[in-house]
Amino acid sequence: MSEFGKNADVIVVGAGHAGIEASLAAARMGCSVLLVTMSRDAIGRMSCNPAIGGTAKGHLVREIDALGGEMGKIADATGIQFKLLNKSKGPAVWSPRCQNDREWYSREAGERVQAQPGLMVYEGSVVGIETDNRDHDKNPRILGVVTDRGDTILCRSVVLSAGTFLRGLMHTGMSNREGGRYGEPPSNGLTENLEKLGFVSGRLKTGTPPRIDLASINPSQLEEQHSDNPPKPFSHSTQAITNRLIPMYLTYTNRNTHNILRKGFDRSPLFTGVIKGVGPRYCPSIEDKVVRFEDKERHQIFLEPEGYNSNVVYVNGFSTSLPEDIQEEGLRSIAGLEKVKMLRPGYAVEYDFFPPHQVKLTLETKLIDGLFFAGQINGTSGYEEAAAQGLMAGINAALTAQEREPFVLKRSEAYIGVLIDDLVNKSTEEPYRMFTSRAEHRLVLRQDNADRRLMIKGHKLGLVSKFMVNRLEKKETLISAGMAMATQHAVSPEAINSYLDRISEERINEKEKLAKLLKRPNVRLVDLVMIDSLASAPAMKEILGLPEERLKTEILEQIEIELKYEGYIQRQVEQIAKFDKFEDQKIPIGFNYGRVKALSTEGRERLSKIRPESIGQASRISGVTPSDVSVLMVYLRR
Repeated sequence: MSEFGKNADVIVVGAGHAGIEASLAAARMGCSVLLVTMSRDAIGRMSCNPAIGGTAKGHLVREIDALGGEMGKIADATGIQFKLLNKSKGPAVWSPRCQNDREWYSREAGERVQAQPGLMVYEGSVVGIETDNRDHDKNPRILGVVTDRGDTILCRSVVLSAGTFLRGLMHTGMSNREGGRYGEPPSNGLTENLEKLGFVSGRLKTGTPPRIDLASINPSQLEEQHSDNPPKPFSHSTQAITNRLIPMYLTYTNRNTHNILRKGFDRSPLFTGVIKGVGPRYCPSIEDKVVRFEDKERHQIFLEPEGYNSNVVYVNGFSTSLPEDIQEEGLRSIAGLEKVKMLRPGYAVEYDFFPPHQVKLTLETKLIDGLFFAGQINGTSGYEEAAAQGLMAGINAALTAQEREPFVLKRSEAYIGVLIDDLVNKSTEEPYRMFTSRAEHRLVLRQDNADRRLMIKGHKLGLVSKFMVNRLEKKETLISAGMAMATQHAVSPEAINSYLDRISEERINEKEKLAKLLKRPNVRLVDLVMIDSLASAPAMKEILGLPEERLKTEILEQIEIELKYEGYIQRQVEQIAKFDKFEDQKIPIGFNYGRVKALSTEGRERLSKIRPESIGQASRISGVTPSDVSVLMVYLRR
């Protein structure tokens, strides 16, 4: 504490994935930052699956990186398997994912946090917050936090990212104990403090599967799942993945497994009402899957080693809170696991959250100025959703401390914008998980163009280096030149027909423009550049001559996608332009919806509760009808 004494510009509470991004962002923006955690050894701990990314979640990680966040860099540094999911579908849903060495990830995260200038780590727990006593016309403002060690630490803004620790309660069978995750105590006192200040809390549940011993698995009965070759990094600054890559394994439950699990239902905290919190609908426990999908003969189980030097295997797809004996018997009924040794049973954890209608699009709370919520405290599930919120909350906490304008991403600009917009406007009664289907502009918001969408914004915030911006500018110049060349350059039948034969595409009888050829589903620009006439075109010659192999590949990919889906992309761009008109129609702060008599009763209640900042935001609030929006627009124009 010697560097800051008893104060800091920004205090971040919790050192999970949200806390890491929040504290690093604020420190890199020039603030003095204090990161409060129960143990510095737990920074970045992967309490559930040791993996980063996945469907839509990979988009979030790429966006975090484009804005200057750290998750993608840590994932690249500690990854042991990399895959690009959904490659058989269109590029809008391609999603990067990697398995990580669990211990290495946490160690790497901790080292990066503790090496950051302007950032200090405080070991302890926050039990309350201090605010000033403003009059009724203004919100109270954050003054600092109170810790379990009796310290009062002053600050200008606070980010609460407490994960699953707020009054955490863990369940295995009918036994339960207090804790935020295995072997770690809960955080008590803070929920009660916030409730006294006027916040409404709720209760959610998440779960984790058992861990098993790698040596007790029979690999001959399993399907090996190998990494992509070459592996694709998350971070735009990672030149290549050089880690040794190892396989994961696939197996399946069966009818016998399901029957064994049913034997434990009378001792299940999920089915006997012991667990009150709502769990994630899209990531159900194995017992929930057995009940909800009774007609299914089997369910996929991925066996994921937790690291190079670990004998622990994560049983992905077998999340459960059933009694320990039932878990073990059920596992041994699965092919390849007949003699398995269970190292630790699965468990469910209940924890407090604060329904996110109580925060603004900046993630600052509506009740207390300078107080921000990020991560599972807002009702989300997943490391990636937490990290995205942590980054945005950290940025805005720093901007608040520096008395600068806030930073908000629209849902037309980023998946991060979709995430926060959904949370604020729709709130959530179950753990929120990101999906590509949640983004209506997903063809424009692809994971492959995150740098083109967001990197300049990150640079303006002071989070992205000039070197990366220069690289981006070079990339944009060559993409434009390549696309212009593709609309002008014609390819002869002699040059391309043998290639079209190989990929089962119809031959051409006369010269055809490259841009038109690329609209064919199976035609790839990376293959066509080998044609002599194309390779000698000035723009393509410059692209192919780039010394950085990854940049060359990215440029070719962008040209191909932009041309192949040109019509669809243009349609979405036009939709976004219309969308932005509504976003630009601002609603005055403190607007009294009670004065607008023509609003429906539900519409008035929802608008008063959410307090949208624009007509666009108002239109997306559940319970607000198109008629309500029209009435509001007319009233504001008057």
